[in-house]
Amino acid sequence: MAHIVVLGAGLGGSIMAYELKDQLRPEDTITVVTKDPTYHFVPSNPWIAVGWRKREDVTVDLAPTMAKKGIGFKPVAAERVYPDENRIALVDGTSVSYDYLVIATGPELAFDEIEGLGPEGFTQSVCHVDHALAAKTMFEKLLENPGPVIIGAVQGASCFGPAYEFLFILETALRRARIRDKVPMMFVSPEPYVGHLGLDGVGDTKGLLESEMRAKHIKWMTNTKVKKVEDGKMTVEEIGEDGVGKGEKVLPFAYSMMLPAFRGIKPLMGIEGLSNPRGFTIVDKHQRNPKYRNVFAVGVCVAIPPMAATPVPCGVPKTGFMIESMVTATAHNIGALLRGKEPDEVGTWNAICLADFGDSGIAFVAQPQIPPRNVNWSSSGKWVHLAKIGFEKYFLRKLRKGTSEPFYESLALKVMGIDKLKEVKKG
Repeated sequence: MAHIVVLGAGLGGSIMAYELKDQLRPEDTITVVTKDPTYHFVPSNPWIAVGWRKREDVTVDLAPTMAKKGIGFKPVAAERVYPDENRIALVDGTSVSYDYLVIATGPELAFDEIEGLGPEGFTQSVCHVDHALAAKTMFEKLLENPGPVIIGAVQGASCFGPAYEFLFILETALRRARIRDKVPMMFVSPEPYVGHLGLDGVGDTKGLLESEMRAKHIKWMTNTKVKKVEDGKMTVEEIGEDGVGKGEKVLPFAYSMMLPAFRGIKPLMGIEGLSNPRGFTIVDKHQRNPKYRNVFAVGVCVAIPPMAATPVPCGVPKTGFMIESMVTATAHNIGALLRGKEPDEVGTWNAICLADFGDSGIAFVAQPQIPPRNVNWSSSGKWVHLAKIGFEKYFLRKLRKGTSEPFYESLALKVMGIDKLKEVKKG
């Protein structure tokens, strides 16, 4: 008999529990430990920030679904992970022991690394539903008193898609409110070029995104560090290809949404052999930690080195389809260990992404996610916006039912209807 604990219940943790359940023997048990008993669909946060969705539209109460699946559920935050003891200490003073642990915590948002950044400072965020609701309040103030807008990501960020999405969703919302002419828009990013995405681009994302920005009168600054943020002004510095700064600039704003850098959560920080200096969990190709062989990790908490040096630091994103492939591999590998076999499954780490722009969008496929690639494709059109809406409804319905069916893969093949995705499915 084995007890498997999944730490975290976001995208990776929730579907990890479902897929693991299918791999367990009758005598094995599984418990999900999470600080938040409610799942919220993060890709919908940009819509929440402009009032196109409400919290209840994109949330799932996980406890009833987990109970139906026979999965233990403990909504208490972790205080510290003790891998030498096979134990997680919780903030309520209790502990949970495990035979196998899957870390699926997601990241901690490093707003504090830049003065004035984040919801407690002077910029907004769409990283969490609470942040998105706060961003909506500030959006309503912008409608009343229009002014300059700055959208983007800061140095060290590894998740750029939501910044582009929110940029264009906000632009669409401003046009619908008939005040776009009163709102100059600027995109600020550490990426070496527009559409880099931490992936050195996918297909023609550079050309597609630059074209969208030009058509919508949006200016941009790349290779840019954010030095500090104050009320109504952001100090930035562009960095040349030689790594030399070009001097600071102060950009005024009435509204700003900037994505932060990520780091690992505090309960995992500083554990030698388990976490890297940023607190991300070290894994091998089987999603297994090399030192603690009964510990696996999936999702944004996994340590992935930057693809290549850039003048301003950019991380590598962990997209939904990539996370899903980690989950499937991990479930099969733990199932193998329970039956006396060695892990042999490897995640495909391919990327399928739908970036909604409010009334159109861009889709891309990268196989594998990190170049060089076998498939390197991107396209744009109104169909992407419709596909993103369909995916939201499809994903939440499946999550509420507790199905272990691969969400991203099945949606991509059913809704997007791109022949090349059949190749991606094969890995």
